[in-house]
Amino acid sequence: MKSQYTTEPIREILDAVYQSESRRILATLIRLLGDFDLAEDALHEAFRVAVEQWPRAGVPANPRAWLVSTGRFKAIDALRRHARFDTSLEDIAERLDRDTRNSVGQNDEDIEDDRLRLIFTCCHPALPAEARVALTLREVCGLTTEAIAHAFLTAPATLAQRIVRAKAKIREGHLPYEVPSRNELPERLDTVLQVIYLVFNEGYLASSGESLTRPDLSGEAIRLGRLLVELLPEPEVIGLLALMSLHESRRAARVSPQGDLILLEDQDRSLWNREQITEGIALVRAALMSGRRNQYTLQATIAAVHAVAPNFAATDWAQIVTLYDLLAQLVPSPIVEINRAAAVAMRDGPAAGLVLIDTILARGDLAHYHLAHSARADLCQRLGRMAEARASYLEALTLVQQEPERRFLERRMASLAD
Repeated sequence: MKSQYTTEPIREILDAVYQSESRRILATLIRLLGDFDLAEDALHEAFRVAVEQWPRAGVPANPRAWLVSTGRFKAIDALRRHARFDTSLEDIAERLDRDTRNSVGQNDEDIEDDRLRLIFTCCHPALPAEARVALTLREVCGLTTEAIAHAFLTAPATLAQRIVRAKAKIREGHLPYEVPSRNELPERLDTVLQVIYLVFNEGYLASSGESLTRPDLSGEAIRLGRLLVELLPEPEVIGLLALMSLHESRRAARVSPQGDLILLEDQDRSLWNREQITEGIALVRAALMSGRRNQYTLQATIAAVHAVAPNFAATDWAQIVTLYDLLAQLVPSPIVEINRAAAVAMRDGPAAGLVLIDTILARGDLAHYHLAHSARADLCQRLGRMAEARASYLEALTLVQQEPERRFLERRMASLAD
């Protein structure tokens, strides 16, 4: 049966399907075939066949299921062809054909759950911590090796090797492709939450490129967060979903029609998504009622303080500083310190914030973090120390990887002359 989309340009449809469905299809193929590399080859083969067949036969009624079935068939066929050189592959092909023949025609809910299964497989405790995050970002979310390496301040070749070794560990160790039992979940939850939050951050503020945001990634992280809340409604899981919802509520106000960055203080708050804010605040309350502090709930509470302020001037900066104090005790980090310094600058004045930022930079912790230098430049500018502001903006410009942020910094530099 042909779908209602057969009159549309096939190439556009395929591109849209690849953009929205390829990671879900890959997750299902990994479950069916039991091998990352084989599944990736199958995915690409399925789309290659679609390019050839869909213009003649029309778009299938269920493109995702068609691509999964085609990818599975191509993978098994390839194994049988190679069995001439390695007889063991024939046994593997027969087993896969037998075991997967009745597993392709799953309903949408089962196929969606494949991505959650894949996350837990990628986050298995048998894998090194840095490999778990890298593998999940690469395989579940489709980030490039270069983008992940940039996020981790790691050489792409080094990160690629981590991913290769992690795949081999899963294959050779026969790590199960499943959501762990409830008593096994806690030990693997921290890494899963870290991965989901990193995916969201890449979507909320892309690490590089022409666009400030990647809605596909932040939307995917929120979807995965919802699945996890249904599976394990623990305070840290609820807190993470609250944090993502509250940050996502500002999306429409963060970018100008020209694609330029708009700071929080300059955003039109009427563009904020009130439905997401309401949901986020309700989730924050639910997480706080447990009495168990965690980093995600504290960050979500900070976001909630911003969300309820009618305007930037009315923000309760004293409460935000207090929350950052609690966060710094719970998860000490220079990023938390730099955010706290910005809040102190709003509460006590730019001079107080600058002292804190200079202390952090003097330690060398954030020497390569462009936002630290940008924050310093802003405080220097507010204090009238224009030469220092210019030097810090220049330093930030040498480190920034994203074009909207680069344009923002260049505009700030130009404003110094005015």
